[in-house]
Amino acid sequence: MVAYDVIGDILIVGEDVTNEKCEELLEKKNINVVLRKKGIHHGEFRTQDMEVVCGEKRKETLYKENGVQLKLDVEKCYFSPRLGTERMRIASLVKEGEKVLVLFSGVGPYCIVLAKNTEAVKIVGVEKNKVAHDYAVWNCRKYPYVKLFNEDAKDFSFDEKFDRVLMPLPKSAEDFLDVALKCVKKKGIVHFYDFLHENDIPDVALEKIKSKCKCKVLDVVKCGQYSPGKFRICVDFQVL
Repeated sequence: MVAYDVIGDILIVGEDVTNEKCEELLEKKNINVVLRKKGIHHGEFRTQDMEVVCGEKRKETLYKENGVQLKLDVEKCYFSPRLGTERMRIASLVKEGEKVLVLFSGVGPYCIVLAKNTEAVKIVGVEKNKVAHDYAVWNCRKYPYVKLFNEDAKDFSFDEKFDRVLMPLPKSAEDFLDVALKCVKKKGIVHFYDFLHENDIPDVALEKIKSKCKCKVLDVVKCGQYSPGKFRICVDFQVL
């Protein structure tokens, strides 16, 4: 059994999968490209090198979820198709009239899902990776109340506070908690993501958060398994 991810019409396999198996996978419905990973996620933007094994010679695709469409280059931009359910969970929490900030907004998946599926009046995304930011601008082009900034989240400031701040960067998100807390209204809500071993859920994440602010924890959600015994989690908390 070969493990793989599908993003749009691109199927992505691990680096140990043979060319012969890749040719078989290319026969799957709606698959036009098979890519093979080369090494692990690396660099500031957690991208991953990939090689075209068979099919069309490209790494750009159109991906659909939750009523929206995203264009992206799967090698140059970090993107997880496994978070579609989590993006809709967040959308279900957003109330009419909210202003929402998405730090580390990538190619815009949270921004566009919230724009399509909520009655938020302003959605702001901040992304340092220029390639991902440019895709986000294209992806969110139909929503004038989505504002996107290509800059380091640590340098971000805005002239108004937000009702809700999303931090979908599980690796080292605690380094940006000060930014989130500076941008959120009092009684506002922050969604803090982290990678934790199952034995550390939720204590380690709560320790990081409570070292920075007084808060009320609203929920702790497992958003998927990252590796054996390790999970991506989200802590929803209200700033007091």
